[in-house]
Amino acid sequence: MKESRREFIGKSCRALTMTALASQMSHFGLVSALAQKKAEADNGASDYKALVCVFLNGGNDSNNMVVPKHSAGYAEYNAARGPQGLAIPLANLLSVTPPSLGLEFGLHPSLTEMQQLWNQNKFAVVCNVGTLVQPITKAQYLSGAPRPEQLFSHSDQVAQFRTAISNSNNSTTGWGGRLADRTTPLNSGGAIPMVTSIAGVTVFSNGATTSPLIVEPSPTPLNQVLTLNGFGTTSDELARKTAMQKIRNEDLDKTLVQKAAFLTQQAVNVSEQLNGDPALTVTFPNTTLGNQLRQVAKLMKFRTQLNMSRQIFFVQLPGFDTHVSQIPGQGALLTQFSQAMKAFYDETVAQGISGSVTTFTMSDFSRTLNPAGALTNVGSDHAWAGHHFVMGDAVAGGNFYGRPTANGSIFPTLVNNGPDDVSTRGRFVPTVSVEMYAATLARWFGLNDAEMSLVFPFINNFPTSNLGFMM
Repeated sequence: MKESRREFIGKSCRALTMTALASQMSHFGLVSALAQKKAEADNGASDYKALVCVFLNGGNDSNNMVVPKHSAGYAEYNAARGPQGLAIPLANLLSVTPPSLGLEFGLHPSLTEMQQLWNQNKFAVVCNVGTLVQPITKAQYLSGAPRPEQLFSHSDQVAQFRTAISNSNNSTTGWGGRLADRTTPLNSGGAIPMVTSIAGVTVFSNGATTSPLIVEPSPTPLNQVLTLNGFGTTSDELARKTAMQKIRNEDLDKTLVQKAAFLTQQAVNVSEQLNGDPALTVTFPNTTLGNQLRQVAKLMKFRTQLNMSRQIFFVQLPGFDTHVSQIPGQGALLTQFSQAMKAFYDETVAQGISGSVTTFTMSDFSRTLNPAGALTNVGSDHAWAGHHFVMGDAVAGGNFYGRPTANGSIFPTLVNNGPDDVSTRGRFVPTVSVEMYAATLARWFGLNDAEMSLVFPFINNFPTSNLGFMM
């Protein structure tokens, strides 16, 4: 029985079981004819740069990740957390002294490898970051000034960190995807999408004309995560491939058909290019985050072969919703984080791209200074502003960055119902918006000032788009 064209296409597309193609076919906005022509006309960037987002999912308690170690600051911290068993003993904190503050602070004792990188000036702390609609003080918050939609809600604050749009949770694009939209000319001739997620589909990676490549983490070999089933070397498979190539050249005057043909060809190209599983110099930990960052490092080894000048990656470490048993739970997660980050940094050194790769953290929010529960079950609840890490040779490391809080310092006052607390439990109002944090990274990546507001629609509400932590 003779198959119709529609039936043939349907069967052939079902044979293309590559995860990346499936994810992209759900978003035909990947292809913009205008953007494609502009990219093809451009020679692209001559250098290589990559951003790697590490999302600490669940709301990382940064009050225990970065702690004042100087006497006055630690006394405030310990008074708020010590009685219920959530304070980290002073002697256990890993010392760091940021020149911008001139005071001693401590990293969580699980962050041994991160302290090593700090001592080498390879990572920085950005203080008091959170979702914002506009700058806001405690007094303005209490008087009803505009604030992010559904503040303190996991799903809403996750979405707002990933979209950099805090007055609504309806955005279908994220700031990573929009950044890729605007910097497409820098990646002229790239064989795969600029954005790759190793943690599934996420709005962070979606743009108006960009969809991410979705790949599985290690230990799945790289040449097995993007295989095309049904297009092998047997006579039937070769015939199917030939017929598919021919039929994809028909009806290209129809926009939808043209986009489908492009996506299918992209799937074929990616599968053919990623035909090996490259060996890495550094041994990565066999953990959730270690396996994701190992796959990122493998993809980076293909950067020349794939003609990639710009790449954005998204990985994720879950488990930070520590309402109970926070001391052991967060400790184990931060150990995993620290070891994976150090291995990834060392691999970028081995590949000669440590000055071209910047890795940064995001999270739903930080957690209340005031503990929830006590002793072995002690945890913390949903809060607002928190501290984040940025790593790489292009980072002006070994320092803290941010905007002044109510005390005039970029580090908030750790007092319940204090000048930075919008509640009575230690929910600190941010002084650095997601936009300010992300725009600093985007400028280094290659986004020009004229297009800054196209990626970050509310950036002009804030005092700066450059916090100074990138060189």
